[in-house]
Amino acid sequence: MRLADHTTIGLGGPPRRFVRAQDEAGLVEAVRAADARGEPVLILGGGSNLVIADEGFDGTVIQVATRGVGHAEPGLLTVAAGEEWDAVVAGTIAAGRSGLECLSGIPGLAGATPIQNVGAYGQEVAQVITKVRVYHRKDQKIFFMPNEQCDFGYRTSVFRLVPAYIVLDVTFRLASDPLSAPISYPELAKTLGIGVGEQAKCTDVRSAVLELRRRKGMVIDPADPDTRSVGSFFVNPVLDAAALARVEAIAAARGEEVPRFNAGDGMAKVPAAWLIERAGFGKGYDPGNGARISGKHTLALVNSGSATTSDLIALARQIRDGVRESFGVTLAPEPLLIGVTL
Repeated sequence: MRLADHTTIGLGGPPRRFVRAQDEAGLVEAVRAADARGEPVLILGGGSNLVIADEGFDGTVIQVATRGVGHAEPGLLTVAAGEEWDAVVAGTIAAGRSGLECLSGIPGLAGATPIQNVGAYGQEVAQVITKVRVYHRKDQKIFFMPNEQCDFGYRTSVFRLVPAYIVLDVTFRLASDPLSAPISYPELAKTLGIGVGEQAKCTDVRSAVLELRRRKGMVIDPADPDTRSVGSFFVNPVLDAAALARVEAIAAARGEEVPRFNAGDGMAKVPAAWLIERAGFGKGYDPGNGARISGKHTLALVNSGSATTSDLIALARQIRDGVRESFGVTLAPEPLLIGVTL
């Protein structure tokens, strides 16, 4: 088998060993057994945020297939790591709960959401996660980690930085309200026909988010080759005042203004897509090696069907280097790179 068959971008060579864990006990035992053998471990969810080397993975790949959605107490929802994320979001909206509506359409499993602090259109899971239950590989213990111990940041957390943690389930605190949280993302507010800071029905927010994501090729669709990707390949850079001033000076010389969002502490988040396009890499950019930029969204790097992981990484490096040469900003990858480096 090839891991390409288990990733949304369709790339990745064979694993040394592959285990499908259908319950929590099986998941923990598979991890313990691999650790006892001294083998590297790769936890596989929906494969929507992984770029795996053409050589594959020389260790044990454990596919998480655990199931379960429960209500421990009013307002709290506990979801097993193997539950499909978008189905969870849809279920909360159908139940009249708000807090996840802007995260509709994101591929992958629930257990991956705290790892990179999944976010979109002004919402992040860190805003509603109360605790994460984990298995610690070194201590061989299962315990809860409250939100404040998860070290959530922009597209990161302690779970991404410390591989000893295996996410078993996640608990969210959601409001019993058919209306969304105030919409902070201008593009979404415009699509909904409301002002920034106003609320809308969660059902309408979900529909609008799915519409926006489809336009950008960010909803998995076998009939749409632009969706054969890992979603956004680069993280929007957060710049300090000096770095932002340099980018602004370059943009001003071109007669442009730099879009930015306040990131707190004097920092500003600048859209990576804007930087990429201004560095000469527009939608549909194709170097001819089988990997290209999506025709719908500059941040998505696509496997046209004939690409290898090496081809994809070569394109990513070309874009990263071009942005750095143009603006002095080094873009960082959003997906997990397994067996390859940028």
